[in-house]
Amino acid sequence: MNSMQREKKTILLRNSNPQGNPNNAPRCGAKTRKGTTCRAPAMANGRCRMHGGKSTGPRTPEGLERSKKANLKHGYYSAGSADMRWYIKQLLRENQALTEFIKEQFQQ
Repeated sequence: MNSMQREKKTILLRNSNPQGNPNNAPRCGAKTRKGTTCRAPAMANGRCRMHGGKSTGPRTPEGLERSKKANLKHGYYSAGSADMRWYIKQLLRENQALTEFIKEQFQQ
């Protein structure tokens, strides 16, 4: 195979990961509850998927505004729904009182 050597074809694994030895990947190194270091492969931030850390939330004014809009309540727990439920309960109480009043009037 001198001048006509075969070109090595790049084979991608699942999730478009490149082929290679996973044992050569850098390790997380976070301290576990056992007291040893975590041996899971690290992501780009240097920690594994379990020790990567939680998000600290939005910092920019645009991100904060987006976060406020994303937390909009709708459905059963929205202010409008709560007001409507209160109004319906009030109507039912008034209806019950009126029914009792009519019953008393016809019994006499």
